[in-house]
Amino acid sequence: MILITGATGILGRVIALELLKKGKKVRATKRKSSNLKDVSESYRFYTERPDFYFDQIEWMDVDFEDLDSLQNVLKDVDEVYHCAAKVSFDPKDEKSLYKNNSEATEKLLFAIDPLKVKKFLFVSSIAVLDGFNEKGEMDENSDFNEKLHHSDYAISKYVSEMEVWRAQYEGLNTVIINPGLIIGSGNWNHSSGKLFKELSNRFTFPGSTAYVDVRDVAKVAIELMEKSIFGQRFIVTSENVKYKTISDKVRKVFGKSPVKIISNSILDLLPFFSMIFGWFIPILKLGNKTNVETVKSDSKITNKKIRETLGYEFIPIDESVDFHLKNYTESLKS
Repeated sequence: MILITGATGILGRVIALELLKKGKKVRATKRKSSNLKDVSESYRFYTERPDFYFDQIEWMDVDFEDLDSLQNVLKDVDEVYHCAAKVSFDPKDEKSLYKNNSEATEKLLFAIDPLKVKKFLFVSSIAVLDGFNEKGEMDENSDFNEKLHHSDYAISKYVSEMEVWRAQYEGLNTVIINPGLIIGSGNWNHSSGKLFKELSNRFTFPGSTAYVDVRDVAKVAIELMEKSIFGQRFIVTSENVKYKTISDKVRKVFGKSPVKIISNSILDLLPFFSMIFGWFIPILKLGNKTNVETVKSDSKITNKKIRETLGYEFIPIDESVDFHLKNYTESLKS
């Protein structure tokens, strides 16, 4: 039995589907408030038999703060894909980020018996990467630098990674993947699912980030587990692309003019307003120094290690955006 946490999320649902296509038995965690209808409907974008596969999933509610609840979902499980996480760069979410990310990961790992669970994959993020190699790129050796300013999200993922490495040291076979910004279908109002809604805005940032198709992340994760590649981390990205490039593509589909780039001079003022007025205008807290530097910078992240390890070829981002944007526009009509 394979357990997937966060299976209602944009990535967990696709990992579940890809495993089911391979004939695996899948148990998936959810919250009592989870929207399973959204998961079921999104499967039509990925397979011609969405109901057939969805009906094979064994869904179970889980409380990460309850050891009995965790041990219950882990019964008869020998592989775990830990995808459950909260994604936010809003300072007001600091406590919930630690609760849902680092603390949940710690408690899940504590509940796992390494004699029964043979494989564990953790989904981290490129947000934890710091520093550049001799080519000026971030790679798997770009270790988190505690002396630098980071978002609460990045810190919560870094602490989660430390828990995974501790479990590896204590005998659990683990592997970590660090995806870029995931492009996928479904879950349109949460996390990466909001991508197309946000990209259709009139203004964007001057920088860039590393994007990746959800289908690639799912296939890479499964292949790493199938080949028992443990004790390592892998950056999972396709291409580094300007925010403007993706935004213009999205806006064109909706018949809108090219996006306007917010100038660096305006962005440089945001941390000041965030510090002075953020206390009573909460939205301004998003303009803190860490977030501003992130959207101003050009990401140079290499996927060389995963390509060479698995011989994997990623879906071009232009093709990925076309596929998922088409699904998004169809969902708006239904």
